[in-house]
Amino acid sequence: MPETPVALLHGVGLDAGMWAPVRDALKRNSVALDLPGHGRQPALTLPVSLADLAADVLDRLPGRSHLVGFSLGALIAQYIARYHPDRVATLTCVNSVCRRTEAESQAVMARLASAEHNFAATVEASIDRWYTGTSVPADVVEATRRTLEANDVGSFVHAYRVFAVGDAVIGPELGGIRVPTLAVTGELDPGSTPDMTRRLAEAIPSAKSLVVPGARHMLPLQDADVLAGAINDFIQESEGERA
Repeated sequence: MPETPVALLHGVGLDAGMWAPVRDALKRNSVALDLPGHGRQPALTLPVSLADLAADVLDRLPGRSHLVGFSLGALIAQYIARYHPDRVATLTCVNSVCRRTEAESQAVMARLASAEHNFAATVEASIDRWYTGTSVPADVVEATRRTLEANDVGSFVHAYRVFAVGDAVIGPELGGIRVPTLAVTGELDPGSTPDMTRRLAEAIPSAKSLVVPGARHMLPLQDADVLAGAINDFIQESEGERA
């Protein structure tokens, strides 16, 4: 029987290329998809919903996969796992938000307003929030900056709005996810916090959680080997591959 592929979904303003280190470390059949409005996909020209993004991604997913989502990609992956469980062997949510508090919602809406009015400042604030205090090489940080700067601003705003409100859409439905689930984030992630990862693991039946010490938001680039190891262990456990 052919190996079930790993499908990887990135976050707002990024593209499938962010997964290269994780894909190398996984040593599994994998595919990384550009989200709608990102990478080689057409720009978003109208407002979209979480359901819209999930439907687009679903059309391009392998038949059934180990679904791994990062940030916005995690919200999309949760939506697919909830409503199309036949397409999901396992679900891994990386640096995912979950059921934001009022203060957390206000903070992300302020970042959305900033993106609409001063995109350059939004890029720099993202780089600072994601990488400050890490040992991620400067060339990797600069590559992320270039990817963010290359976004169509209107398209970015449409996607970011889904990120800002999407957890309120999928949050009430998390209890209906029945596929094996792992929630993982960085200890120092200021936006997708350890508390959020614990909320996610508590909301999804039998889900597991992992907090990576010393990591910030860009866990797939800061600690690709650690993340890939966690994904591999989780898949092996879920599939009964471990001897």
